[in-house]
Amino acid sequence: VQLQASGGGLVQSGGSLRLSCAASGFSLDNYNIGWFRQTPGKEREFVAVIHWSRGMTYYGDSVRGRFTISRDNAKNTLDLQMDSLKPEDTAVYYCAAARLRSVMATMASFARRSAYDYWGQGTQVTVSS
Repeated sequence: VQLQASGGGLVQSGGSLRLSCAASGFSLDNYNIGWFRQTPGKEREFVAVIHWSRGMTYYGDSVRGRFTISRDNAKNTLDLQMDSLKPEDTAVYYCAAARLRSVMATMASFARRSAYDYWGQGTQVTVSS
């Protein structure tokens, strides 16, 4: 099982960046795939999550309306389109996979780090002011 994040870099405030996460070694059909971010000294923060099969999405308050999560089922890749970037979006971004254990689970429940089983390595995003 492997999740490989890419696409990070340096961008000016107000700009855009697109992150990708490639999954291999397992079928994503029974997973939600999410993005989290972390800055030094802070807790890992939820960004967005998508239900791999149904395409349902859920976003963190700080990115809602600016970021868009999507997936390519055929390629087993997950994207995070980040627009209107702000300096406070600067962080290491991680993709993660959460097994669907209950049909009753809400998308909001996947904002918790503890819901995730597998994590990729991070990719650095830096937004300059």
